[in-house]
Amino acid sequence: MVEGGAKEKEGWFIYSFVARGTMVLAEYTEFTGNFPAIAAQCLHKLPSSNNKFAYSCDHHTFNFLVHDGYAYCIVAKESVPKHVSTAFLERLKADFKGRYGGGKADTATAKSLNKEFGPVIKDHMKYIVEHANEIEKLLKVKAQVSEVKSIMLENIEKAVDRGEKLTDLQDKTMDLRSQAQDFRKQGTRVRRRMWYQNMKIKLVVLGVLLFLVLVIWLSVCHGFNCTKQQDQRNQNPPQH
Repeated sequence: MVEGGAKEKEGWFIYSFVARGTMVLAEYTEFTGNFPAIAAQCLHKLPSSNNKFAYSCDHHTFNFLVHDGYAYCIVAKESVPKHVSTAFLERLKADFKGRYGGGKADTATAKSLNKEFGPVIKDHMKYIVEHANEIEKLLKVKAQVSEVKSIMLENIEKAVDRGEKLTDLQDKTMDLRSQAQDFRKQGTRVRRRMWYQNMKIKLVVLGVLLFLVLVIWLSVCHGFNCTKQQDQRNQNPPQH
């Protein structure tokens, strides 16, 4: 929570300006001191890239927001929360761009917008100071929304990852099923081959047995005359 009474908050913001490049177009302050000179020195050292920058000097912070060639500055007491100064700069930028973007600001000379935009800077200072607590609450809500969004994105990524793993599992299952079918086919071919081999062995054994029977038959009957000799014995029985 932003702490401090109304009187203390009134002195939060010391000096502010809007510049095109290094040329200050409009500024406002209720205080005397060397703040404008120090801020101008910082302005000349700022990178040209769009970003936020902050410098500390003599218990004050010089906060800058650089965007599309324009620099927005607020000098605040060191005790002022950073998010409050940032909220002021964002509000100042939005208003200035809405009023002068792509028009008068591109050709304005140094401090030529003081008369019409200086009071606007003052109003923005007052508004941010008076609504500091609401701004902090809003930032907390935005942070919570961002956190929830990050969690949701993480869950979606995990779900997608699980989906990919399920797809891999399905592919592996299909591969196993295909391998099982191939195994069954190979088993059938092996069984057939063994059956043929067994049949061959049985036929060979049967052939050998038949051959042995034939050999025994021939050796006993001295050829194929066993039947004839038996018939002759039947026709000529022995006489007593």
